[in-house]
This record gives sequence, structure tokens and C-alpha cells, in this order.
Amino acid sequence: MSPEQEKVSATQQREERRQSVEERRAAREQMLIASEKARELRPNDFPGGVHPPENKHQSTGEPIGSIALAEDLVVPLLQGAGATSLPLVNLGDYVMKGQKIAEADGLISCPVHAPSSGKVVAIEPCAVPHPSGMPADSIVIRTDGEERWCELEPCEDFRQLEPVELLEKIRECGIAGMGGAGFPTAVKLDPHGGAEIDTLIVNGTECEPYITADDMLMRERAAEIIAGVKILAYILDEPERVLIGIEDNKPEAIAAMREAAKDTRFDIVVFPTKYPSGGEKQLIQILTGREVPNQGLPANVGIVCQNVGTARAVYRAVRFGEPLISRVTTVVGEALERSRNIDVPIGTPIHHILQQHGAHRGRMQKVIIGGPMMGYTIDDENAPVIKTTNCILVPTAEELPPSPPAKACIRCGFCAEACPASLLPQQLYWYARVEDREKLQAYNLFDCIECGACSYVCPSTIPLVQYYRAAKGDIRIAEAEKEKSDRARDRFEFRKLRLEKAEKDKEAKREARRKAAEQARQQREQSPESPQATAGRQDADMVAAALARVKARQEDPQQQLARAQRSLTSAEGRVERLRGKLEGAEGSQRDQLAAQLKAAELKLQEARQKLDQVQAKPSAAADAVEVQGAVAAPEEKSKAQMAIEKAKAAAAARASMTDADKLAADIEALKARVAKAEARLEKARAENDSNVSAFEAAQEKMQSKLEEKMREQNQQLGGEK
Repeated sequence: MSPEQEKVSATQQREERRQSVEERRAAREQMLIASEKARELRPNDFPGGVHPPENKHQSTGEPIGSIALAEDLVVPLLQGAGATSLPLVNLGDYVMKGQKIAEADGLISCPVHAPSSGKVVAIEPCAVPHPSGMPADSIVIRTDGEERWCELEPCEDFRQLEPVELLEKIRECGIAGMGGAGFPTAVKLDPHGGAEIDTLIVNGTECEPYITADDMLMRERAAEIIAGVKILAYILDEPERVLIGIEDNKPEAIAAMREAAKDTRFDIVVFPTKYPSGGEKQLIQILTGREVPNQGLPANVGIVCQNVGTARAVYRAVRFGEPLISRVTTVVGEALERSRNIDVPIGTPIHHILQQHGAHRGRMQKVIIGGPMMGYTIDDENAPVIKTTNCILVPTAEELPPSPPAKACIRCGFCAEACPASLLPQQLYWYARVEDREKLQAYNLFDCIECGACSYVCPSTIPLVQYYRAAKGDIRIAEAEKEKSDRARDRFEFRKLRLEKAEKDKEAKREARRKAAEQARQQREQSPESPQATAGRQDADMVAAALARVKARQEDPQQQLARAQRSLTSAEGRVERLRGKLEGAEGSQRDQLAAQLKAAELKLQEARQKLDQVQAKPSAAADAVEVQGAVAAPEEKSKAQMAIEKAKAAAAARASMTDADKLAADIEALKARVAKAEARLEKARAENDSNVSAFEAAQEKMQSKLEEKMREQNQQLGGEK
């Protein structure tokens, strides 16, 4: 081998060794990363918890099915947390499938959509699935069987929209949490306070016995769930981690979800089965080791948690524009001929579902909404399926025996050991019995998730959860009353302050007037006036006060005239309308219309009299001149005196006149007034004044008075002859 070949060979060997070292280093780094990730994804544990019989095999033998559409769908206006929605439809309206029939009332509220096409036959309180058993406002739709959809707004690529636009679509489609209390999803995905979200958790735990709705959904529709998780992650600005938690008792669901998520960065985390690992705070502790603070939210620790059913509903809403009008529900129990999961329209009555699954009335012990741990019994089977109905359990007495009577607490402490929230159930029980609300809140009653683990292990069979629920309700009512009284007190205090301020302002004005009067008095004392000047100033003040009173009392004559004309026009129009109706009326209706016409004619007569009075009323200016003349200022005293003397002379002269002379004088005065009226009328016609009709009426009235006086004069002259 030549030296050049040996050199090349040595170089190749060094390069191969270097590449081998780099490959080993990269492999070690990958192993370290994988081990670190494994340590991060290693599930933790939470305190307490129990292991009740699962009983999940009864409803997983068949794929998700469907049932015949019910004749009537009862759609409650409140189907979760928040405020009751506001109806958008009326009785008798035809609605289409997917049409919005109720609008959200505020931020924490969800709109409601029609589950099928049909006619609105009732808007009234109906039975709803709720622990209280009280009815709630609902819209009843009588289906037509045609399933006619309204126009939807699909979206091919959700990344073409901004997160805020996706949130609006989710809100408008009425998506709410389908695994818990039905909290509006759009609100949960938009945490307030600017919280930094680094982890999205998708809850596929479903730890409650009997319930398999999420299990079957993950088995059969895993691709849609993963597509929904992608949308959720996009809205949350791609958090660092996306964890999908599933208990190890669902191998088929785990396999399906892993297959659907193989091309994503989402992690499927499997952990041991223990109840209630599906609780939000418990699942967060299992998957991340973080603890949500007392009375806090997952967003406070950088986490958003959503159910797998909610993720699928988000996908359907964004991709196809479908609102939340159906859900997968487990129908199970030994009192049924058939147990399975069904995709059922929201609003379907419970009795219709039981009928479709062959319920044996003689064997039914009760109907439970939810599982045996956190579910509640309903008495009215007309109650419908709502957005949070994940299970309808119909057990026999042998399958789920009734609880024996409660005994006295023996202070065993089993309840505290089983509590997943690390509370003291025994202390809460005692304080709930004596209604000590302060102690209940001090012992963090509202951290209780009402999982029923304490009741499950209690050897005295005390219904602890019922005590806690009742205590929570009492506290909420008391807080609402306190808030109401606080608002009333604040309003009273504000009114009191407002009145005090107004009184202070009045006192300040009075003080200012007193000071001004005092200064004026001092000025008069420093420069004394003559008695005549003082009297003249007082008379001038009296004149100003009298003019102000006249002006305040008297209204503009033009306004009075316009109002009287409008009243007359309205009265004439009503008389004409009633006369027209009377011509075509028959029987008793004709008598009634005749009476109304008589009353309208009286109103018309009154309106005409009022117009005549307004037209004959003297002007405000004349009254003011009269008042001025009565109390004239000193500098005009001579003119006033002359006017008074002239009036007295005219009165004396008229007193010495004969009746014929008086009549002649009145005729001359009326001729002058008629001439003035004609001049005013001609001027109004030339200027196209809107009051021409009033001037014409005044001129005709004055002319009629003149003619009457002239006839009277002719009669006197004829009598004298």
C-alpha cells in the first residue's frame, strides 16, 4: 500500500470513529431525554380514594347506537353552570335542526339549539334532571321526523382563523363541559387575568362505576377527539405539554387513542384505576404533581382541563359548524333488557329511552342520572337528556340495594382517610348539622367535590354528601341575601350622602343671599337715599316681580292656539272614523259604536269651544302693560297718571251717554277691530302663515259681532220711528 493510500485509510478510520462516537453520544442524549420525559409522565398519586366495583362490562358489548326520535323534545334553557338562556322563539314557531332557539344571558351562559326540526308547542317550566327535583323553564319541540338542518358554517382549516374567532364559534355552538358541571367551554379556554397556560389536559378517565360513554367514544371516534385536541391546543397558543389521561382499565380505548395520536406530540398517559381519579384537581395532581390552590382554578397553576367528549364536540362545531345538540350516554342496569351506549338528541325524555331499552317496571328500583357514587335519583321520567347527562342507571333492588338507616357516627375516621381532597368529613358533618356556616367555610367545605367516597366507606351509612350539598346551598343563599342587603345599604348610604350634599348646597346659597343682602344694606346706609327714591326703587322691584309672575303664569298664546287646533283636528278625525265604522256595523256592535260616536261628538264640541276661547283671549303683552300701568316707576308716573285720568274721563263720558250713543260707540270700536283683523289676515295670507285659519276664524267672529251690533242699532232706530 502506498503512503498516500495509507494516509487516506487512516483518515477514513478516524472519520468512522468520530461518527461512531457522535452516534453513541446522540443515542445517549435520546435515552436521557426519553428517561426524563418518562419521569415527567410518570403518574403521581393523590390522597384517599376508594375502589368500588367497576361494573363497566355490561354496556361495552355493543357499539354506540341510536334510538327512534321522540315525538316531543324538552330542551331546558339551563343545562349547566351559569345563567338561564333567553328564548328566541315563540309559541307555534317552526324551528330547524341546529337552529339557535335561546340566547346566552351573560358571560357564564350557553346558547341552546334545536335538536331536531319541528314546531314549538310550549315554552313553560318542565321537569329537568336536577338533584332538587324542581322544574325549570324549557322549550318543547314537537318533531316532524324530517330532521331538516338549518344552514351551517363549516371550516375546512381551523388554522386559517384566529383563536378569538374559534372561541366565538365554540360559544355560538353552545359547547359546554360534557364530563362535569357543564361549564361553558369558551370561557374555560379563555382564562381571565392573563394566566400563562403551559399544559392542556384531556380527561379520558371516566372513573365512576357503570359509566362507559367516554370509553366507547375513545374506542370508536378517537380521530375526532384528537382533531378536537389540536383545535384546543391551537386556541391555547400551543402549550408545552398536551396530556391525555386514561385509566388502565380501558385497554381498547388506550390503543385507539395512541393510534390516532401517533403523528402528534400529544402524550397518552395511563395510570392505575382508583376512584375518583377523574376529578379535575385529582387528575391534575396525578399527571403533573401540581395542586390547585384552595378555592382556585386550574388556570392558576397554568393548566386547562377538558373532557374527551368536549374535545370531540369542539371539533364538530369548528369543522362542520354543528352545535351541541346530541351526546353519547350510557344506558345500563339489570332492570333493562338491553344495556349499551347511544348517541341521543338532547331533550329526549328519559321515559322514551327506557321504553326503547325494554325497562321492566316491576324490577326497577329507581332511575339514577349519573353513576352510583355521584349520581342522583329522579322522580319524574319526563325529564330529558341534557348536555351533562352521561349515564342513565336503572338498577334492580338486588343490584343496588337501598341504603340502610343511618346510625350514629362512631368517629372511626374512615371518611377522612378516603377523602381525595384531604378534608375532614366528620367535622364538616357536625358543623353541617348545626348549620355553623363560618366553621364550614373555615374547614373548606367548597373544596368538597361530592364524590361520595366518604359515604361509601362510612360504617354508619350516614349520607354525608347530602349534608354537604344542603350546607353549600344554605351558604350560597345566605351569601346572596348578604350581597342583596349590602347593595341596599350602599344605596341608602349614597342617598343619605346625596341629601346631605343637597342640604349643604342649599345652606350655602342661603348664606350667599344673606351676605349679598347685608352688603346691599351696608351700601344703602353709607349712601342714604331720599324717601322718594327709596319708594321709587321699591315700586320698580314690585313691577319686576309682577312682570315675572305674569310671565311665569302665562303661556305663549301661539302655543295655546296650536294645541287647541291639534285637539280639534284629532277630535274631528275620531268622529269621522267612528261614523265610517258605524255605517258597516250590525247588532250589538252598532249600539256600542253609536255610544262611542256620541262621546266623540261631545269631545269635538268641547275642542271647538276651547279653540274659540283661546282665539278670544287677550295677549300676555296687554296684561303686562296693564300691570306696568298699575305700578309704574316714578319717572313714568306722569304718563301713567295721564292715562288713568284719560280712562276716568272716558268712563265718565260713557256714563253720561244714552243707550243709543253707547251702541254707536261700540259699533265704531268694532269696525276698527274688524279692520285690524282683516289687515292681520291679509298679512298672514301674504306670508303663508301656518295660523291663517285661526286669523280667518277671528276675523269672522269679529265681523259677526259687528253685524249683531248693527242689527241691534237698526232695531232701536225702527222702534223709535
